[in-house]
Amino acid sequence: MLLERVNLKKELELLRKKEMKEQKILEEVQKILQKDLNTEEEILQRISEGDSEGNGLNDLKFDLLESGKIFHLSQIKKICVDYRLRFLDTRFFKGELPQEAISAVKELEAKHEIGIKGFKMIAPAKFFRLENADDPMLFAPLGNNYYYLIHKWGTDIHPLRRTLMWPLRSLENLLISCFFFSFLFTFGIREIFFSQFRETSQFLILFMYSFKSVIALVFFYGISLGKNVSSGNWNSKFYNA
Repeated sequence: MLLERVNLKKELELLRKKEMKEQKILEEVQKILQKDLNTEEEILQRISEGDSEGNGLNDLKFDLLESGKIFHLSQIKKICVDYRLRFLDTRFFKGELPQEAISAVKELEAKHEIGIKGFKMIAPAKFFRLENADDPMLFAPLGNNYYYLIHKWGTDIHPLRRTLMWPLRSLENLLISCFFFSFLFTFGIREIFFSQFRETSQFLILFMYSFKSVIALVFFYGISLGKNVSSGNWNSKFYNA
Protein backbone atom coordinates (compact mmCIF):
# COMPACT_ATOMS: atom_id res chain seq x y z
CA MET A 1 0.00 0.00 0.00
CA LEU A 2 1.45 3.29 -1.11
CA LEU A 3 1.44 6.13 1.34
CA GLU A 4 -0.11 9.31 0.06
CA ARG A 5 2.19 12.27 -0.11
CA VAL A 6 1.59 15.17 2.24
CA ASN A 7 0.63 18.48 0.70
CA LEU A 8 2.26 21.00 3.00
CA LYS A 9 0.10 23.83 1.70
CA LYS A 10 -3.07 21.95 2.60
CA GLU A 11 -1.62 21.00 5.96
CA LEU A 12 -0.91 24.67 6.67
CA GLU A 13 -4.40 25.63 5.63
CA LEU A 14 -5.97 22.94 7.85
CA LEU A 15 -3.80 24.02 10.74
CA ARG A 16 -4.74 27.66 10.24
CA LYS A 17 -8.43 26.75 10.05
CA LYS A 18 -8.16 24.69 13.20
CA GLU A 19 -6.34 27.41 15.10
CA MET A 20 -8.82 30.06 13.97
CA LYS A 21 -11.67 27.87 15.16
CA GLU A 22 -9.99 27.42 18.53
CA GLN A 23 -9.35 31.14 18.72
CA LYS A 24 -13.00 31.82 18.00
CA ILE A 25 -14.01 29.44 20.78
CA LEU A 26 -11.65 31.21 23.17
CA GLU A 27 -13.05 34.57 22.20
CA GLU A 28 -16.59 33.35 22.77
CA VAL A 29 -15.65 31.97 26.18
CA GLN A 30 -13.95 35.24 27.01
CA LYS A 31 -17.07 37.17 26.02
CA ILE A 32 -19.21 34.91 28.20
CA LEU A 33 -16.88 35.33 31.17
CA GLN A 34 -16.70 39.08 30.61
CA LYS A 35 -20.49 39.29 30.41
CA ASP A 36 -20.75 37.26 33.60
CA LEU A 37 -18.24 39.59 35.28
CA ASN A 38 -20.14 42.65 34.11
CA THR A 39 -23.36 41.13 35.48
CA GLU A 40 -21.76 40.59 38.89
CA GLU A 41 -20.35 44.10 38.95
CA GLU A 42 -23.77 45.48 38.07
CA ILE A 43 -25.37 43.44 40.87
CA LEU A 44 -22.76 44.68 43.35
CA GLN A 45 -23.40 48.25 42.25
CA ARG A 46 -27.15 47.88 42.76
CA ILE A 47 -26.60 46.37 46.20
CA SER A 48 -24.12 49.07 47.26
CA GLU A 49 -26.36 51.88 45.98
CA GLY A 50 -29.43 50.45 47.69
CA ASP A 51 -32.78 52.19 47.47
CA SER A 52 -32.55 55.56 49.18
CA GLU A 53 -36.02 56.58 47.96
CA GLY A 54 -37.67 53.45 49.33
CA ASN A 55 -39.42 52.56 46.06
CA GLY A 56 -37.74 49.22 45.50
CA LEU A 57 -40.49 46.66 44.88
CA ASN A 58 -39.79 43.53 42.90
CA ASP A 59 -42.32 41.81 40.67
CA LEU A 60 -41.13 38.27 41.33
CA LYS A 61 -43.06 35.36 39.85
CA PHE A 62 -45.18 34.01 42.69
CA ASP A 63 -45.14 30.38 41.49
CA LEU A 64 -41.33 30.34 41.58
CA LEU A 65 -40.99 31.69 45.12
CA GLU A 66 -40.08 29.43 48.04
CA SER A 67 -42.67 30.04 50.74
CA GLY A 68 -40.10 29.30 53.44
CA LYS A 69 -38.12 32.37 52.40
CA ILE A 70 -40.96 34.91 52.60
CA PHE A 71 -41.07 36.96 55.81
CA HIS A 72 -43.27 39.80 57.04
CA LEU A 73 -41.74 42.97 58.45
CA SER A 74 -43.23 42.22 61.87
CA GLN A 75 -41.32 38.92 61.99
CA ILE A 76 -38.10 40.61 60.90
CA LYS A 77 -38.58 43.31 63.56
CA LYS A 78 -39.06 40.70 66.31
CA ILE A 79 -35.83 38.91 65.34
CA CYS A 80 -33.93 42.21 65.23
CA VAL A 81 -35.28 43.31 68.61
CA ASP A 82 -34.67 39.92 70.27
CA TYR A 83 -31.07 39.63 69.06
CA ARG A 84 -30.28 43.37 68.84
CA LEU A 85 -29.74 43.45 65.10
CA ARG A 86 -30.39 46.09 62.45
CA PHE A 87 -32.57 45.83 59.33
CA LEU A 88 -31.30 48.46 56.92
CA ASP A 89 -30.85 49.33 53.27
CA THR A 90 -27.74 47.67 51.82
CA ARG A 91 -26.19 51.05 50.97
CA PHE A 92 -25.21 51.21 54.65
CA PHE A 93 -23.56 47.76 54.58
CA LYS A 94 -19.78 48.00 54.96
CA GLY A 95 -18.96 44.30 54.99
CA GLU A 96 -17.85 42.23 52.01
CA LEU A 97 -20.48 40.32 50.10
CA PRO A 98 -19.50 36.68 49.53
CA GLN A 99 -19.56 35.20 46.04
CA GLU A 100 -22.42 32.90 47.08
CA ALA A 101 -24.64 35.90 47.81
CA ILE A 102 -23.94 37.44 44.40
CA SER A 103 -24.55 34.09 42.72
CA ALA A 104 -27.83 33.73 44.62
CA VAL A 105 -28.97 37.15 43.37
CA LYS A 106 -27.91 36.29 39.82
CA GLU A 107 -29.75 32.96 39.93
CA LEU A 108 -32.91 34.59 41.31
CA GLU A 109 -32.82 37.32 38.67
CA ALA A 110 -32.36 34.79 35.88
CA LYS A 111 -35.25 32.68 37.19
CA HIS A 112 -37.63 35.63 37.49
CA GLU A 113 -36.26 37.55 34.50
CA ILE A 114 -35.95 40.85 36.37
CA GLY A 115 -33.27 43.03 37.92
CA ILE A 116 -33.81 43.01 41.68
CA LYS A 117 -33.69 46.34 43.50
CA GLY A 118 -34.26 47.74 46.97
CA PHE A 119 -32.02 45.22 48.76
CA LYS A 120 -32.28 45.08 52.56
CA MET A 121 -30.09 43.34 55.09
CA ILE A 122 -30.24 42.00 58.63
CA ALA A 123 -26.92 42.24 60.48
CA PRO A 124 -25.38 43.51 63.74
CA ALA A 125 -24.79 47.28 63.83
CA LYS A 126 -21.03 46.81 63.39
CA PHE A 127 -21.60 45.64 59.79
CA PHE A 128 -23.19 48.95 58.77
CA ARG A 129 -21.84 52.42 58.07
CA LEU A 130 -24.13 54.22 60.48
CA GLU A 131 -24.63 57.97 60.44
CA ASN A 132 -24.33 60.18 63.52
CA ALA A 133 -27.77 60.93 65.01
CA ASP A 134 -22.48 38.31 63.13
CA ASP A 135 -24.96 36.98 60.54
CA PRO A 136 -25.92 39.07 57.51
CA MET A 137 -29.12 38.11 55.64
CA LEU A 138 -29.89 39.64 52.23
CA PHE A 139 -33.55 40.40 51.41
CA ALA A 140 -35.54 41.70 48.44
CA PRO A 141 -38.79 43.61 49.08
CA LEU A 142 -41.99 42.11 47.68
CA GLY A 143 -44.42 44.83 48.75
CA ASN A 144 -46.98 45.10 51.58
CA ASN A 145 -44.14 44.76 54.14
CA TYR A 146 -43.15 41.32 52.86
CA TYR A 147 -39.53 40.45 52.10
CA TYR A 148 -37.89 37.53 50.31
CA LEU A 149 -34.71 36.02 51.76
CA ILE A 150 -32.11 35.77 49.01
CA HIS A 151 -29.07 34.55 50.90
CA LYS A 152 -27.66 34.10 54.41
CA TRP A 153 -23.99 33.74 55.17
CA GLY A 154 -21.55 33.84 58.08
CA THR A 155 -21.76 31.90 61.32
CA ASP A 156 -24.97 31.32 63.24
CA ILE A 157 -25.98 33.64 66.09
CA HIS A 158 -24.75 32.45 69.50
CA PRO A 159 -27.65 30.84 71.41
CA LEU A 160 -27.00 33.05 74.46
CA ARG A 161 -27.22 36.31 72.49
CA ARG A 162 -31.00 36.40 72.76
CA THR A 163 -30.82 36.00 76.56
CA LEU A 164 -27.98 38.48 76.98
CA MET A 165 -29.79 41.08 74.88
CA TRP A 166 -33.12 40.64 76.71
CA PRO A 167 -32.61 43.71 78.97
CA LEU A 168 -32.02 45.89 75.88
CA ARG A 169 -35.17 44.88 73.97
CA SER A 170 -37.33 47.66 75.41
CA LEU A 171 -37.44 50.26 78.16
CA GLU A 172 -39.70 47.99 80.22
CA ASN A 173 -37.18 45.13 79.98
CA LEU A 174 -34.38 47.50 80.99
CA LEU A 175 -36.25 48.69 84.09
CA ILE A 176 -37.16 45.12 85.10
CA SER A 177 -33.51 44.07 84.71
CA CYS A 178 -32.37 47.04 86.80
CA PHE A 179 -34.91 46.09 89.47
CA PHE A 180 -33.70 42.49 89.81
CA PHE A 181 -30.04 43.47 89.58
CA SER A 182 -30.59 46.07 92.32
CA PHE A 183 -32.28 43.44 94.49
CA LEU A 184 -29.32 41.04 94.16
CA PHE A 185 -26.87 43.90 94.58
CA THR A 186 -28.63 45.07 97.76
CA PHE A 187 -28.65 41.53 99.15
CA GLY A 188 -24.92 41.22 98.53
CA ILE A 189 -24.16 44.64 100.02
CA ARG A 190 -26.18 43.83 103.14
CA GLU A 191 -24.47 40.46 103.64
CA ILE A 192 -20.98 41.94 103.24
CA PHE A 193 -21.21 45.38 104.83
CA PHE A 194 -24.48 45.65 106.73
CA SER A 195 -25.04 42.19 108.17
CA GLN A 196 -26.62 43.76 111.25
CA PHE A 197 -29.45 45.20 109.07
CA ARG A 198 -31.90 42.32 109.23
CA GLU A 199 -35.14 44.25 109.34
CA THR A 200 -37.27 44.38 106.19
CA SER A 201 -37.52 48.18 106.41
CA GLN A 202 -33.72 48.46 106.53
CA PHE A 203 -33.40 46.21 103.49
CA LEU A 204 -35.96 48.29 101.57
CA ILE A 205 -34.05 51.48 102.32
CA LEU A 206 -30.83 49.94 101.01
CA PHE A 207 -32.71 48.61 98.01
CA MET A 208 -34.16 52.03 97.14
CA TYR A 209 -30.72 53.61 97.22
CA SER A 210 -29.27 50.78 95.13
CA PHE A 211 -32.11 50.89 92.60
CA LYS A 212 -31.82 54.66 92.12
CA SER A 213 -28.05 54.35 91.73
CA VAL A 214 -28.30 51.57 89.15
CA ILE A 215 -30.97 53.46 87.17
CA ALA A 216 -28.85 56.63 87.25
CA LEU A 217 -25.74 54.78 86.02
CA VAL A 218 -27.60 52.93 83.26
CA PHE A 219 -29.30 56.04 81.90
CA PHE A 220 -26.13 58.14 82.22
CA TYR A 221 -24.22 55.49 80.28
CA GLY A 222 -26.97 55.19 77.67
CA ILE A 223 -27.37 58.93 77.13
CA SER A 224 -23.63 59.69 77.09
CA LEU A 225 -22.95 57.00 74.48
CA GLY A 226 -26.12 57.63 72.50
CA LYS A 227 -27.48 54.13 73.09
CA ASN A 228 -31.10 53.10 72.65
CA VAL A 229 -33.18 49.98 73.26
CA SER A 230 -33.57 47.50 70.41
CA SER A 231 -37.25 48.28 69.82
CA GLY A 232 -36.21 51.84 69.02
CA ASN A 233 -33.17 51.30 66.83
CA TRP A 234 -33.75 48.01 64.95
CA ASN A 235 -34.25 49.92 61.67
CA SER A 236 -32.37 53.12 62.51
CA LYS A 237 -29.50 54.30 60.30
CA PHE A 238 -27.99 56.28 63.19
CA TYR A 239 -25.48 54.76 65.58
CA ASN A 240 -26.65 56.99 68.43
CA ALA A 241 -30.35 56.22 68.00
